[in-house]
Amino acid sequence: MSTNTTSAYSDFHLQFIAGEWQTGKDDSTNNNTNPYNGDTLVEIQQATKDQLNKAYDAATQAQETWAKQTPAERSAVLYKVVNILDQRQEEIVDWLIKESGSTRIKAMVEFGATRAITLEAATFPNRVHGEIRPSNTPGKENFIYREPIGVVAVISPWNFPLHLTQRSIAPALALGNAVVLKPASDTPVTGGLLLAKVFEEAGLPKGLLNVVVGSGSEIGDAIVEHKASSFVSFTGSTSVGKHIGELANGGEHIKQVALELGGNSPFVVLKDADIDQAVKAAVFGKFLHQGQICMAINRIIVENEVYDEFVERFLSHVKTLQVGDPNDQGTAIGPIINEKQVQSLRDKIDEAQKEGAKMLLSGEINGQLVPPHVFTEVTREMDIAYNEIFGPLIGIIRAKNEEDALSIANDSMYGLSSAVFTADMQKGLRFARGIRAGMTHINDIPVNDESNVAFGGEKNSGIGRFNGEWVLEEFTRTHWISMQNEPREYPF
Repeated sequence: MSTNTTSAYSDFHLQFIAGEWQTGKDDSTNNNTNPYNGDTLVEIQQATKDQLNKAYDAATQAQETWAKQTPAERSAVLYKVVNILDQRQEEIVDWLIKESGSTRIKAMVEFGATRAITLEAATFPNRVHGEIRPSNTPGKENFIYREPIGVVAVISPWNFPLHLTQRSIAPALALGNAVVLKPASDTPVTGGLLLAKVFEEAGLPKGLLNVVVGSGSEIGDAIVEHKASSFVSFTGSTSVGKHIGELANGGEHIKQVALELGGNSPFVVLKDADIDQAVKAAVFGKFLHQGQICMAINRIIVENEVYDEFVERFLSHVKTLQVGDPNDQGTAIGPIINEKQVQSLRDKIDEAQKEGAKMLLSGEINGQLVPPHVFTEVTREMDIAYNEIFGPLIGIIRAKNEEDALSIANDSMYGLSSAVFTADMQKGLRFARGIRAGMTHINDIPVNDESNVAFGGEKNSGIGRFNGEWVLEEFTRTHWISMQNEPREYPF
């Protein structure tokens, strides 16, 4: 990569397979556009199943050598990646803005998260360890080794493409694995090709990271089913995640999976909460990246005594948000990723009104710019409360009391992230422990991700955990080796 825009991005119309930039051989083309203005960013000739096979062949071959490298050698590559990210920060942020529709604020948040998980991953080669366990058999020793899992298939999403891709590929590579990556069709650059450039510049050996841009109909199932992959890491919708789980465990080759899927994050405001602080948190936690975050607030649940006050202050704050050009420093809400998603939001707005929700705030949808829509008189059964929104729409639910608020919070098929606001931290802790979710934050937003803390959900929000010690377990396999040091007596 170079600081010159033309030369820096000249390879992004190509695939990155076996350490080489090459033209896709499929008849179809990925026309990658800016969701704000519709400009074409790059046209990518898509990959064929044969090219996917070549990526897996290269990964399989390269992984064996890579796994034998010393921890220091693997760490060194990751530390170089961190340095390159720092050098290329402006280029990367620019790509996040123009490809994923990120506001500048969100792009900086994502860059920071990407850098953090890369820095954390650089420590993993020296943190993975085995165990020695006693034996009840005389003269036997038991050794438990943690070894690379092999070739990891990664399928990444479009909403936080850089970070949610890097949080899988950086730990996988650090722990001695190879990766075959299929980025989302809406974000092939920030979700894959740009990272391939960074790792290439950092000196990652050829074949260890392969980025294959292709249609779901051509390579979507094949990347999961391929015999070379031992593990599938997927971040995306629950429906697709279920399909991937079926493919990974219902085919010829059984694979381990990590699935980070949809969410329906409750944001609970109890009657003793600091309303001003709760409002600020609710607005940011709902509208960051236009609400297109799996952890974004999907339901605001407010105890009856403070419901009206909260709604009034929430509306006042939301009305100040700027909608428009994501590259403008003052913009809080940028474009929705594509027309299909815009139409789904139109449908949700219509459905909410049909079901009796009261729309207190709305605005004209202009292209892929959807302004905030706020609904009250929402009940837990309504579509806007029960299903994931993934956009700048929000329903506010009135809870009779704390017990009712907890019941509403748990009335969901999802269980990713959640939040509760209260002045009583012990009460907050009791309430948080009552929520069936992978993550709950007291007096903060549900949109939280720290590189050293377990990230993942319950129920239909997925299985597996990312980050820190937890991802060490995900991307390595356990190998029990025993040593019989003296002759053993056998019964026959």
